[in-house]
Amino acid sequence: MEDPWQKAYDFAVAVARKAGAEIRKAGESEIRVMTKSSTVDLVTKTDERVEKIIISSLKEEFGEDAHCFIGEESVAKGEPCVLSDKPTWIIDPVDGTTNFKTKKNFSFELLKDDLFKLSFVEFGVVYSCLEDKMYKARKGKGAFCDDEPIQVSDMKDINKSIIISEHGTDRSPEKVTKIFSTMQKILCIPVHGLRGSGTAATNMCLVATGAVEAFFEIGIHCWDIAAGVIIVKEAGGILLDVDGGPFDLMSRRMVSANNELIAKRIIKEIEIFPVGRDDAPAEK
Repeated sequence: MEDPWQKAYDFAVAVARKAGAEIRKAGESEIRVMTKSSTVDLVTKTDERVEKIIISSLKEEFGEDAHCFIGEESVAKGEPCVLSDKPTWIIDPVDGTTNFKTKKNFSFELLKDDLFKLSFVEFGVVYSCLEDKMYKARKGKGAFCDDEPIQVSDMKDINKSIIISEHGTDRSPEKVTKIFSTMQKILCIPVHGLRGSGTAATNMCLVATGAVEAFFEIGIHCWDIAAGVIIVKEAGGILLDVDGGPFDLMSRRMVSANNELIAKRIIKEIEIFPVGRDDAPAEK
């Protein structure tokens, strides 16, 4: 029987490489940056151009109206962020724009594509284009870095674990206080280390490869983590809400970990603060 998703999966990898070439080219020239929602949430013309490349390539391959799209730049311009019954691609053209803009940590500039079918992830692709590493996974078929299988760490001792997180872009004093209080409490468990790469996609791939034991964040968006969801799951990891409940892609809150023991130990220390859902109705 023909695999209905293999063509889309293979094409996603090809489009990721195509867009990655565009990102590398942009990195070789002067990058003009404009402010998006705050001074720490930066967007370049590269984001917009790469998202257009991805969407136009997918429409050309599969048909103008065959699939739906949720793109970071499209949503920023007012497009809805809703998962429908149609196959839906969730796209973050350049994850880690601040790293990209400052020409630091080039391994963290990522492009990612995800296809959802009736809200169930079928596959995910994260391309670390400047180090030419392709992370990918298909539902029920495992996770890979390039063509090598990857697997989460088997560590069960929280004191020997490396945890990874990010500060997000909200700089309201009450939220910043809770973020740093959470980090302090996790450090004092104690854990072996607490780090951050600058991008949620990289952080989730680090969990999937076993380089770290867990990643948590409040305030992320669905396009930041959608590809990583299937990659972590297929590598043997788990995902939970920061309150210990089931993971919800649109909630903007997540703990991804190598196992439930590590995840739930971290969750005990997380100070939760409210964030609006990605699929919340737009304010009029």
